[in-house]
Amino acid sequence: MQNQGINNTNKRNMVLLVAAFAAVYIFWGSTYLAIKYAIETLPPFLMAGSRFLFAGLILYVWARFSKDYEKPSLKHWRTSFIVGTLLLLGGNGAVVLAQQYISSSLAALLVATEPFWIVLLSWLWLKGARPNWKAALGLLIGFFGVYLLIGGQSESAAGGAGGQFLGAFFVIAGAFSWALGSMYGLRATTPKSSALTAGMQMLSGGAVLTLVGFLKGEWATFNVADVSANSVYGVIYLIIFGSLIGFTAYSWLLKNAQPAMVATYAYVNPIVAVFLGWLIAGESFTGQMLVGAGIIVGSVVLITSHDKDKDSEEKIELHESNMPTGTPKTLSASA
Repeated sequence: MQNQGINNTNKRNMVLLVAAFAAVYIFWGSTYLAIKYAIETLPPFLMAGSRFLFAGLILYVWARFSKDYEKPSLKHWRTSFIVGTLLLLGGNGAVVLAQQYISSSLAALLVATEPFWIVLLSWLWLKGARPNWKAALGLLIGFFGVYLLIGGQSESAAGGAGGQFLGAFFVIAGAFSWALGSMYGLRATTPKSSALTAGMQMLSGGAVLTLVGFLKGEWATFNVADVSANSVYGVIYLIIFGSLIGFTAYSWLLKNAQPAMVATYAYVNPIVAVFLGWLIAGESFTGQMLVGAGIIVGSVVLITSHDKDKDSEEKIELHESNMPTGTPKTLSASA
């Protein structure tokens, strides 16, 4: 009877493991396409702000009634404001803004440059292990891959070639901001509950995104009558599958799977995004972009494969994503 109970528990854990990986692989990979549809008729920053405010409120209420709830302190809110601003305004906001100029496929592939910044920041800022020749080589060939990606994009994108470079700049700057927020959150004071911390970061970042939207005058030009069904469905999808289900699955995986295994979603998400962009949105994908994508993925593998001690390995691998991020208490760029 005891063995049977153990077997049932193992089967249950395996089912949960597979379901969680599927959620992180597919849902987070599909958020880039959902963003594309959401901003077709919705103001970018107001859309992103309302999305995170709504999702953050749900997580906060959920955490409030959980058994590990603790009343947030001023230090907790200060951390949430800083991390939420860097991750959601600087990270996700940049991706949303960029997708007005480039395809969802290209945006997802460029987000894969985030591990470059993680490696550099963990070395220069956190005084971690100095990158060895593998990491240095990975950085160099990775940026060459970025060059091929940008150059291989069809000039039919908004703004032509200039728009493509502007969009690419926004994504790469957003990846840096996401990495910076992740590194800061690693040492800052946060609540014990991962759901509470995520909710606070979403509320803080969502409020900043909304404020930026108002300052940019997005509300003055917004007309509810112009909002399409695709945009509404896109926002709903982002809230439910990107921010709530995707992040919850990611948090569970960080506690129940090897960090190196969890980090593999950083390689899978761009593939899912490219496939869905081609299948559903008819986005083009040239041979040069394919080569650039392969080089970037290969460089990320090279960078993250160099030998590290246990502590530095956890710091880097738990933060190397698309987004969401750091410890179990941080988010994903497209979460």
